[in-house]
Amino acid sequence: MNKIFKFLKPHIKQVLMIIVILILQAYCDLSLPAYTSDIVNVGIQQGGIDEKIPDQIAKEDMEELELFFTPAEQKIVKKAYKKDDKTYKKEAYVLNQDSLNEEKREVLEKSMRNSMILVSMLKEKQPDLLIGAIPQSQRMEMLSQMQNKVTEFPEMMEEQASVLYVRSVYQNLGIDMDQLQSHYILLTGIKMLGLAFLGMLSSVCVALLAAKVAAAIGKILRAKVFKKVVGFSNAESDKFSTASLITRSTNDIQQIQMVTVMLLRMVLYAPIIGLGGVFKAFNTNVSMTWIIALAVVLISMIVSVLFIVVMPKFKSLQKLIDKLNLVTREILTGLQVIRAFSTEKQEQERFDQVNKELTQTNLFVNRAMTLMMPTMMLIMNGISVLIIWTGANGIDNGQMQVGDMMAFIQYTMQIIMAFLMICMISVMLPRAAVSAVRVDEILTSSTAINDPEKPESFPKEGKGKVEFDHVSFSYPGAEESILEDLSFVAEPGKTTAIIGSTGSGKTTLVNLIPRFYEVSSGAIKVDGKDIRAVTQKSLRDRIGYVPQKGVLFKGTIATNIMFGNAKGSEKEMEEAAKIAQAEEFILEKQKRYNSPVSQGGSNVSGGQKQRLSIARAIAKHPDIFIFDDSFSALDYKTDVSLRKALKNYTSESTVIIVAQRISTILHAEQIIVLDEGKIAGKGTHRELLKTCEVYRQIAMSQLSEKELKEDMNHEARA
Repeated sequence: MNKIFKFLKPHIKQVLMIIVILILQAYCDLSLPAYTSDIVNVGIQQGGIDEKIPDQIAKEDMEELELFFTPAEQKIVKKAYKKDDKTYKKEAYVLNQDSLNEEKREVLEKSMRNSMILVSMLKEKQPDLLIGAIPQSQRMEMLSQMQNKVTEFPEMMEEQASVLYVRSVYQNLGIDMDQLQSHYILLTGIKMLGLAFLGMLSSVCVALLAAKVAAAIGKILRAKVFKKVVGFSNAESDKFSTASLITRSTNDIQQIQMVTVMLLRMVLYAPIIGLGGVFKAFNTNVSMTWIIALAVVLISMIVSVLFIVVMPKFKSLQKLIDKLNLVTREILTGLQVIRAFSTEKQEQERFDQVNKELTQTNLFVNRAMTLMMPTMMLIMNGISVLIIWTGANGIDNGQMQVGDMMAFIQYTMQIIMAFLMICMISVMLPRAAVSAVRVDEILTSSTAINDPEKPESFPKEGKGKVEFDHVSFSYPGAEESILEDLSFVAEPGKTTAIIGSTGSGKTTLVNLIPRFYEVSSGAIKVDGKDIRAVTQKSLRDRIGYVPQKGVLFKGTIATNIMFGNAKGSEKEMEEAAKIAQAEEFILEKQKRYNSPVSQGGSNVSGGQKQRLSIARAIAKHPDIFIFDDSFSALDYKTDVSLRKALKNYTSESTVIIVAQRISTILHAEQIIVLDEGKIAGKGTHRELLKTCEVYRQIAMSQLSEKELKEDMNHEARA
């Protein structure tokens, strides 16, 4: 969770805006049950009358009430009402709303309540009774008895009795009660529609903002992960598998995006609506709040069981996806080998096994989640029945009204749903948390190769002289060194060849020059400057690198050749293709340099791929050329022609060639012979035939006796 909040930190303003809108949405959602209750209680049961005392009352009705007032109460009532002889057919008193605040209104209601209830009860029993004919002493005695009884009444019964009196007063004044009721219901309905629309608008705004924040987080994370991965040295690339890096860049970030939306829309909203629902439910009816507690306990028990069972499966899902991606990638990239060895069935079984494991885990999780929903619905419906059962008794005893019970049901459902939302997201969070940790592992991983804090610059007069000064190297975690105490100089204008048996460290040696790996000890210098003292960009800008396996990118032949020199001219492109002996097959194509190249160069042959890779290095115009066994797929004629053209072009550049074939390096000015990571010999072809046994053995395996004797005799004569 901390990692997810860490990703949310840059978007704190949008998150705060979402919280404000969610509070508005919660206010709208929590207000609707209260209005529903008002329509049922006031609009239907009370005929649209929501006042505890009449806002207007006929003079004759007021005179009847005054008969039961104490002198103090008469004084309070006279101050609150003023005469109105024009509005109604009868003389009336109208409540002076401007002079009443909340405190004064409560005093007025208390002063009039008992008298109103007593008059209402007397008229209900004897409609034709003249209250003024009752002696004063008898009236006071009746009022005293009434006050004692009222204290035993439930509050709801007092309110209903007051409403009945107000209704009779309004009818006596000639007010249209049907119109009053219709007006109240219509006005309340309009308010509900307004709140519903505002709630819907808030929900849409939250959804939009949440989606934008999640999309922004996904975009930023993908960019950061890509930038970090591009900056990885080979050591970090070996630590994180390619399949895992792809999963982390796609599926893991997608999980974070999805949970971010749910966090902003549901997790933030749930406590707001839940706490608001509790507050509203307490205000509606305190006696039934134990039902809410019961519902929360039952849901907590179910979710706890679900957590214990499902949580471990959620944590393993991402690793299983990694495994599936790894197997899929291996099979797809090795299809030719699989077909050649007829192992399709074994590979299909290997894929099925991993796929089955992931499918079973997903099914288990989904079934558990599917089982949870009907269980939750059973609890919610059971709670509704329990509220109706308990509420019906309260209504029967005069402790609450039907509308209050309906509102309480809605508040309880809102509270349960809020708790359910938190529980559901809590079940999904572990998977997203694992994804966030996996993405953060990439972002926070330390790169073995970094630029210096104060980088130096290469001398302007430098031509690309490469010097190995007692260089040793071992892979991270390895006990033995791959390369040990290498010292030699590759001069500009000369070709330095690296040769040796398989596994002797040839490719590792040239990979140290562009700092794909960092030397373990010693130093590599370019024009007298330690390559660790300059930026990686400035170093690699001076190198034209052709890897052992030719790599082409989706596009055209032109874009691939000019990959390292995007602003280069067409003439430079054609010159590079000509030197690399690629011009011939390019011109045979219908679109020539604009001919398409498929991903990975799958639509060109191995030799063509190598020649285009060499042309790409030439078009860059580097000071240092590194050819890592880059002529292996070329026929002898093309090899000779290419090396001859290359020799003329690189007359002022440093050329380092890794080769398996001696014919490729016969004319190199310097040949370095590697044997188990050490320099076994150094010199020209003929010198090494005489002085280096390792080189002689390689030569004997590739050259005829006649060629060897000629070279040996030539050296002897020299």
